[in-house]
Amino acid sequence: MKRLGIFLLVNVVAVATLTLVAAVVCHVCGFDISEIIEDGSYSALFIFAFIFGMAGALISLCLSKTIVKMTMRCRTIDGSEGYAERWLVDTVRELALKAGIKTPEVAVYPGEANAFATGARRNAALVAVSTGIMEQMTREELKAVLAHEISHVSNGDMVTMALAQGIINTFVIFFSHILAHVVRSAISEKDERRRSSGGYFLHHMIVQVFQLFFGFLASIILLWYSRRREFAADEGAARLMGSPFSMVAALRRLDNLQPGVLPDSIKAFGITGKKSSIFSTHPSIDERVEALMNLQIVPGL
Repeated sequence: MKRLGIFLLVNVVAVATLTLVAAVVCHVCGFDISEIIEDGSYSALFIFAFIFGMAGALISLCLSKTIVKMTMRCRTIDGSEGYAERWLVDTVRELALKAGIKTPEVAVYPGEANAFATGARRNAALVAVSTGIMEQMTREELKAVLAHEISHVSNGDMVTMALAQGIINTFVIFFSHILAHVVRSAISEKDERRRSSGGYFLHHMIVQVFQLFFGFLASIILLWYSRRREFAADEGAARLMGSPFSMVAALRRLDNLQPGVLPDSIKAFGITGKKSSIFSTHPSIDERVEALMNLQIVPGL
């Protein structure tokens, strides 16, 4: 759950920084991005938007694990710390083997009941659980939670989320520049706009405002996609466990616990979310339980 929040935040910062740097570089080189709009070169603008939109998303993806480790105070474990840690590492290794991926790093962080997975690649991921969830769940329930996070990793959800974010960034940047040009044209004369460096940077300041606005609206699409991936991760967990009942028990347990708050960038890859809305990273627990109980799973397959 926290992973998505941090990811979205880093993405916004990365895209804003990249587009500002691009504005400065273009200005130094004597190139006005708004001129290609005036000339009707929308394909060139789209290529520009695609490069910087994808770059922002990929930077967010690559930095997500490092940033999450720092912000969540994650303590990476190898199983030598104690019996509980050894069980966690062994269980993650067992589930990763079943899922056909390399064993992720395993970490514990202080906080209320929650867990998440993150990482730029399926075979270089991190699975982390809170101290609260370790203390308040049975081993079978916690194993189901770990299976859910392993499913996120094996499904490649981190990468597909980044690609989706990159595509959204592309259109956000593209339309932000077009609308910024319209606004700038309305408040200054054409000749002054071309000669004035102040007008040039005004264009890019307006672009930043539109990027924030459209980025907020576009996040609704990513959140919808996140909720769809939660159902897939629940199903993956049920298949790894051999039946849906352990995952159902884990969700019911979470429904009665105070969930830990995750950073925005990883919220989509956490385990819990009690209420569902267009701004939720997770479906409601009742919806998830219903979907699990409708699964047809043959033990051993």
